[in-house]
Formats: sequence, structure tokens, C-alpha cells
Amino acid sequence: MIPKKRKEADKMDRTRRLRNNAVLRDMVRENHVRVDELIYPLFVMEGENIVEPVDSMPGICQYSLDRMHEELDRVKEAGIPAILIFGIPAHKDEVGSGAYDEHGIVQEAIRQIKKDYPDLVVIADVCLCEYTSHGHCGLVKDGEILNDETLPLLAASAVSYAKAGADIVAPSDMMDKRVGAIRQALDEAGFTYTPIMAYSAKFASGYYGPFRDAAHSAPGFGDRKTYQMDPANGKEAMREVEEDIAEGADLIIAKPAMAYMDIIKDISTNFNIPIVAYNVSGEYAMVKAAAANGWIDEKKIVMENMIGMKRAGAKMIITYHALDVARWIREEE
Repeated sequence: MIPKKRKEADKMDRTRRLRNNAVLRDMVRENHVRVDELIYPLFVMEGENIVEPVDSMPGICQYSLDRMHEELDRVKEAGIPAILIFGIPAHKDEVGSGAYDEHGIVQEAIRQIKKDYPDLVVIADVCLCEYTSHGHCGLVKDGEILNDETLPLLAASAVSYAKAGADIVAPSDMMDKRVGAIRQALDEAGFTYTPIMAYSAKFASGYYGPFRDAAHSAPGFGDRKTYQMDPANGKEAMREVEEDIAEGADLIIAKPAMAYMDIIKDISTNFNIPIVAYNVSGEYAMVKAAAANGWIDEKKIVMENMIGMKRAGAKMIITYHALDVARWIREEE
């Protein structure tokens, strides 16, 4: 004779009941990917009439100011609400002066974008690596990346982007105390309501290779392991996040995303702050390469990756797939 409790359990343990048809599956779905949560990276460079494909990132190009409207029109048509802008200057020097030049490539791009696309949220990446002749994210002396001496330059960059019209500034340098320095500088310059989207959990990852091709930002010597995080350390990421929140961060970026979903989940569990997953260039390039060879279904894989980031706790996703994702979502509506 089957015990009563066993019979009751058998009645309840039919989880397939809620998967029985597409409508029911949609009704009980726990997480969704939405177009209004996507952020699209954009690379702008000095020069004229430039649309330069990035070989290691199929579908992604570098744009001069007079041609970037071609990509921005696609962003607007797709309904994507925000871009993350990276600049490629014509001139680099040891102190990364192009990052905080009032007429630098990013500053000029922001002014033009806000004039032509006033409703588009412009997020300005704050770092020195694209602008330094040595390719590091901070000042360098005798082979050492200087922390505190770099902070005023990062703060000056953030203020110059805010003056140009940036809606959000996003420090990606991973110098200690940079969020506090940027918050203080923004407040003193009258930009009290300009949010900081901090790259708090940014790991020294092999997934960044294609980005460095796109942004011309590879380090000229050594690596970035003295300031970006060790991929083995999860608890340390929580310390970084906690410090950045205490210094004034309004949003937190976890980068990369795919191999670090545990980090995203831990941040979402431990902190009440919006989390942004950065689906980075190497993650994008791998999917594109496999799809080009016919090894995977690109749409299925990309959308599964997106929902995985949302399930882990991401509120927003920075992704080079954004235009495709937006189109696929619209097709399903």
C-alpha cells in the first residue's frame, strides 16, 4: 500500500504541467529580455568618411563623426535606449590627454549625438587606455601603474564628458578610489545628478582581445593584472562592489559576463543596486565565429546567453548583439 503522503507528493511533482503549451510557458516565465534594457557599444574615431570593420568582431565597425549617424539610426530604429561610447584618438601621449580634452573625440561625439538624438542615453566610458601611448589605464612611472596620481585625470575626463552632455559616466580603469574622486569632481562641477556606472567587478580576462583591436587599446608592455581582478576571486569582487557603492556608484558593471554569472548572482544577492552585465567582445566573437561555420543556431545561443544574464540578476545588458537581439524580440511580438 502506497503511503498517503507519497500519493500526495506524486500529485504535486508533475512540473511538466506548466510546460504543456507555449502560452502557459510564457505565463510562468520568470525572466525576460527586453529591448529597453539593452546598451549598445559604439566606437568613434577621428577622421572623415570612416566606416572601418573590426575583423575580429563581425558586424561591428569604427565610425568617424560624419558617418556614425548610420549606426545610430539603426540603434534608434531598433528602439535601443542607450549607447556606451568609446573613443579612438588620432594622437596619444603618456598622460592620455585626449581623454580630458574638451574637444576630444568622445566629447565631440557626445555633443553631436545629443544634438541629433536627444532622447538617446549616452554613457561615456572613463579610462585612459585608448589615449595613452603605453596603453595602460593609468599613469606609468618606471613600469608601475600609478593609482592616486591617475585619479585627477579620470575625474577631469568624467567632468568633460558630463559637460559635453553625457547622461552617465562609466569608469572602467579599476584604480582604487576612482569612484569617489569622480563623484566629488562631478558634484563640484554642478553635475550632482549625473550617475556613475562603475566597472566594479572587472576581471583581467582573456575575453577582451577583440575589443582591444576595436579600441586600439592593448597595453604596450606587461598586462593589467595589477589593477584588474584575478578571475579566481569571487569574494574580492564583493569587496570591490561594496567600496564603489560606498564611494557613490549608482550602477554596477560585471565584466565579462558569461564566465562570471556567479559574480552577477552574488552581487544581486548581497547588494540592492542595479547590475549591468557586459557581454564582452570575446564572448560575441566566439558566437559569431561558430555561427558563421554553421556549428550553432546564432539566435538561440545569443538569446539563451541573454536570459542567463538576466536570470543571474542583471538589470541591463551591454552587448554587441544588441541590434540583433532587439530585432529578434520585435519579431516575436
